Amino acid sequence: MSSNSSKAHDRTPKVHDVAIVGFGPVGQMLALLLGRAGHDVIALERWPDPYPLPRAAHFDHEIGRIFQAGGVGEAVRAVTDPVPDHYEWRNAAGEPLVRMDGSGTGPSGWPTANFFSQPQLEAVLAEAAEGQATVTVRRGCEVTGLRPGPESVRLTTGDADDGEIHARYVIGADGANSFVRTTMTTSVTDLGFFYDWLVVDTLPHDHTEWSPKNWQLCDPERPTTIVSGGPGRRRWEFMRLPHENVEELTTPEAAWRLLEPWGRTPQNTTIERHAVYTFQARWVDRWREGRLILAGDAAHQMPPFAGQGMCSGLRDAINLAWKLDLVLDGRADPALLDTYTSERSEHVQHAIGMSMALGQVICVLDPDAAASRDARMIAAGADPRHALPPTPPPVLGDGVLKRAPDGTRAPDVGHLTPQYEVTRQGRTALLDDLTGGGFTILADGTGPLDLLDATDHDFLAGIGAHLVPLYEDSAPPEGYLDAPDGYLPHMRGHGHVAALVRPDFYLFGAATEASGLRELVGQLREQLRDPVATDGRASVPEPLTAAGER
Repeated sequence: MSSNSSKAHDRTPKVHDVAIVGFGPVGQMLALLLGRAGHDVIALERWPDPYPLPRAAHFDHEIGRIFQAGGVGEAVRAVTDPVPDHYEWRNAAGEPLVRMDGSGTGPSGWPTANFFSQPQLEAVLAEAAEGQATVTVRRGCEVTGLRPGPESVRLTTGDADDGEIHARYVIGADGANSFVRTTMTTSVTDLGFFYDWLVVDTLPHDHTEWSPKNWQLCDPERPTTIVSGGPGRRRWEFMRLPHENVEELTTPEAAWRLLEPWGRTPQNTTIERHAVYTFQARWVDRWREGRLILAGDAAHQMPPFAGQGMCSGLRDAINLAWKLDLVLDGRADPALLDTYTSERSEHVQHAIGMSMALGQVICVLDPDAAASRDARMIAAGADPRHALPPTPPPVLGDGVLKRAPDGTRAPDVGHLTPQYEVTRQGRTALLDDLTGGGFTILADGTGPLDLLDATDHDFLAGIGAHLVPLYEDSAPPEGYLDAPDGYLPHMRGHGHVAALVRPDFYLFGAATEASGLRELVGQLREQLRDPVATDGRASVPEPLTAAGER
């Protein structure tokens, strides 16, 4: 009996917590975050070796905080090139059309804008993910089939030795041509935005200083982007003109011909990569189907003009990771995963709308339309608040967010929260480095925290929440000394005495009086038991130009 039982057990396939299909930055971050939470993760990458050439090149302060959450903040800083000045758009005559300040520290405690080379970034993320004891990475392993079941998903691969893998959830982080997406019944919303651009990544041999370091030439004869490609690199992007075909534009001769007016020649520059990309604006309408979930380019694609493509994928990763962490451990209902689509889809639609609108200003080829655009923007004084029409601030759609009895939510709920330096027991650092991240309750002193009862504390301990009582002059040993322009001025400016921040840094809700914190905690507890999601459809910002100006 014992022997038969043992044999039956041997035939039972191992079931991983999560299988991630695709091991680019989004898949790597998911593996890293879930691995750090102790979950059994297997990542499957069809290509045997890391892709060695540049692609994504920019991330913002919020994404820096996500890297910090993955424990790779300092390693990422070492391979990035923070923007030292502003991002400027100029017309054909060299006149500034708009200047956007990209310098300094952003709200998340990281440089506002950062440029990098994707192979270097991926090397950092891959090393960290593969260093997690519960993470397995298989390169050269292509997923060829998916069969969801009631308790897990069976993945078929081309691996001759181990062609079947089982996992409780499968995440498709496998890019714009996602195999995982093809097995789902979800539809795609496509805004019909198509422009071809030649992207040329270079390694200059000299040390030319570019001022500003990153700028956009809005010349109807050839719209061109000139930016950093990360430390020691430069990137040019040239719009394909109507009379050109893609084949002729992808030749080395075409790349050198377009670089020559910029002083780049084979004598002073090496072309690392040149390729034509078709910029698109589209998203999948449902990102989860049972145990199958999409993330990154598998769920959405956008033009690069706002530098938010990879950024959006990494926001997907941290949103999904904390929810899967709770669901896998039984601390939240599986329906929590439906809020991933409703929250992230609305946010990413803002990013797509903004990127598309910026592209419609840049991609103007008609000289008269360009002249009209130039006059309007110059009259606005190159100030983006006036030269560019306002777009709604990025905010999460319905999901794990505090709501009033009538279902509405306060204006700041669902928005990104800032990160400041604080001091605790003599150590000064960014808050997440002191707490380790996760759910965080920020409180003006201990007053609001003192009203929490044992049930509240048990719940908060169960989800790994951190209690952060803040003080402005001196702090007791268990307290946090705030910076002069830190959390307390921010909270008091909004009339808050306490705030509950989610693991992805978005505001769950805030209390205007000490007794309100218990209600906040109670709502979070209830929502993890009984999550609410919508279809995730949001209005897209209006284009910046009329159709005749494209």
